[in-house]
This record gives sequence, C-alpha cells and structure tokens, in this order.
Amino acid sequence: MKHAVKTLSSLLAAAAFVLLAAGCASTTDGGAVHAERKQLLLVSSAELEQAAAQGYSQLQTEAAKKGTLNTDAAMTQRVRAIARRIEPLTGVFRKDAPAWQWEVNVINSDELNAFCMPGGKIAFYSGLIKQLNLSDDEIAIVMGHEISHALREHSREQVSEAVAAQTAIGIGAALLGLGEGSTNIAGTAYRALLATRFSRTHEAEADRIGLELTARAGYDPRAGVTLWQKMIKAGSGGRPPAFLSTHPAETARIAQIESLLPTVLPLYDAARKR
Repeated sequence: MKHAVKTLSSLLAAAAFVLLAAGCASTTDGGAVHAERKQLLLVSSAELEQAAAQGYSQLQTEAAKKGTLNTDAAMTQRVRAIARRIEPLTGVFRKDAPAWQWEVNVINSDELNAFCMPGGKIAFYSGLIKQLNLSDDEIAIVMGHEISHALREHSREQVSEAVAAQTAIGIGAALLGLGEGSTNIAGTAYRALLATRFSRTHEAEADRIGLELTARAGYDPRAGVTLWQKMIKAGSGGRPPAFLSTHPAETARIAQIESLLPTVLPLYDAARKR
C-alpha cells in the first residue's frame, strides 16, 4: 500500500510537471506594484469570456424581471462614471483590456458584493454602497480590485488548476487501477490543500493591481484603508484568521495597502494634476 501511494504521488508529480511546463504564462504586466507571477493557463480566454457573457446576460434578465436592475439612476450613473475612468488605464497591465466589451450594472440588493466577470462584465450590489456609505474613492477601490481579477484572469487560472488536477488524478488512477473512490479522495485532497491557497493569492494580487488602477485613475488609494475599516466594522461575530480563510484578513489587506501607498501615491498625484 505504501509503495502504491508513493508511486501515485510520483505519477501525479510527473503529470503536474508536464501540465505546468505546457501552460505557464502571465496574463498581465507587473505595473508599478510589480504584480508579476506565472500562471497555469490550460483553457482559452475566449471560452471563459463567452461563458461570462452568457452568465452576465442571464443575471441582467433575472434582475430585470425582479425589478432590481439599475433601479437607482443616480447610483448607476455614479458607478458607471467611476468605471469609465478606470477602464482606459487597464492598458497599463494588458494592452487588449481597454477594448473589452465593458458593461456596468447595479443590482438592488442588501448584499455587500461586487464582481467583474472575464471580459469586463461588472456588477455592483447597492447594499455595498449604501450600507457602508462608500465615497467615490472607496467605490473605485472596490472597482479596481474586481477589474483586477478579470485582468489577471483568475477564473481562467482556477479552471486550469482544476483541469490539471483532474488530469493528473485520472492518469494516476488509471495506471494504478484505482477505483472511483480513490480518485474522488485525491480530488478532495487537492481542493482542500490548494484551492484556499490560490484564492488568497488571487485576492492579494487583485488588491495590489487594483490599488494602482485606482491611483492612476485619479482616485485616492488611501481610501483602501477606510474601505477595509468599514468592512471590519460591518462584520459580525469577528473574522477567522487569514490562514483559516479563503481570503486575506481585513487587517492583512490594510497592512498591504499601507505598504504600497509610497508607490501609488505619486501616480495619484500625477493623475490629479492632469
């Protein structure tokens, strides 16, 4: 049994090495914040962008039926105006991004949430803005963060990781004659051990890139500190330590933002002078 486990581990490692060698690339430039990192990209951008467009269209249709799509004209205009200032600056990190088919909508919901799907499909939930009483600078921080997930194609990376894991597990199971149960256990172990780590990496990376985008668009990057202070205050029952969470703890995010301020504040000052 020990020999079989050792052999399986070797096979998985070999398969993973081949996949990593074939699919490692970087989707963006590092910018002033030096957000350079090789990524595992085994699926195409076009596939995910098509799926995102379909999902976003469905979201809009459902929200319209419920009467929750862009019900506050002033808020919708406000969010879209902030997005228009940030979108052209995405070219700093990847040249194709300013030409994406950008869409920005506001969903009337108490949920404290916002997202940007692959290809630039953005949604803000009104509860995030109302309950936290966000300033334009703070909305821009959230906007920059969510756009950064799309720029770095974190969704594509996560799908690629899942493909790589299942491929490696399938190869090992087939060669060793393992049953379905063993394969499922291996898959569960992979998700438990690696998925959380990558999620934290993505969030921290989006914070870094988003802060630079915010500053370049002429929004005060120091709003990142006040935003997360509001997030902490809005939380109930406390937050788990960073090593137990799928996202960095708010205090860790504040510390990272503060450490980057000397880098991004000159970009903000330059933008304000233009």
